[in-house]
Amino acid sequence: MDPILIVDDEEKIRKLVRLYLEKEGFEVEEAEDGRVALEKFRAGQFSLLIVDLMMPDIDGWRVCRDIRESSALPIIMLTARGEEFDRVLGLELGADDYLVKPFSTKELVARVKALLRRSTGQLHPVTTEITAGKLCIDKERHRVSIGDEVINLTPLEFDLLYFLAKNRGRVFTREQLMETVWGYDFYGDARTVDTHVKKLREKLTPPDIKGMLVTVWGVGYKFDPDLVH
Repeated sequence: MDPILIVDDEEKIRKLVRLYLEKEGFEVEEAEDGRVALEKFRAGQFSLLIVDLMMPDIDGWRVCRDIRESSALPIIMLTARGEEFDRVLGLELGADDYLVKPFSTKELVARVKALLRRSTGQLHPVTTEITAGKLCIDKERHRVSIGDEVINLTPLEFDLLYFLAKNRGRVFTREQLMETVWGYDFYGDARTVDTHVKKLREKLTPPDIKGMLVTVWGVGYKFDPDLVH
């Protein structure tokens, strides 16, 4: 397992998170700001990133954006502010999850484990391939393609699409998706699901493919390829 990188300009936060992660057997590296974080990211291999949004010079938003240009590395963002704008912006720039300070270290560890299970392909042990029109979701290779074009998804985006496609036609509430796909009880805003569905639709650009992700107003979402034919 590659190490986890913790990025926060508060040393006491870095040391606290490091202590709890190392107790769980994880290897941990630290970065005191976004510039150092990007340098370490480019020079090494990491299994997950925990990054504070509010940092001087290069902030956590830019770190997320820059990393997402070349990597699907799982990212958990930390913020001292609970405003919806901060959370949504961080998620739209590529973060997989967020926690608002002050946070429970036990909850952070649980979220780290859930994201790592997802990124190593352990969320769904059954190997299968799902096709719908030109869309192909290959669980074994963790690969999504539309015709000959491979679509670059984060581990969480892949599992959200895979779960909905595997249960095609069935409607799931946001809370059900958070519990099942995210893999733990989620205490934040379930509208996080909306942001990830939006990102999926942006990446599944053909109208007939994008239309397979259906919003059921007042309830949640479903995958229904029959509606676009």
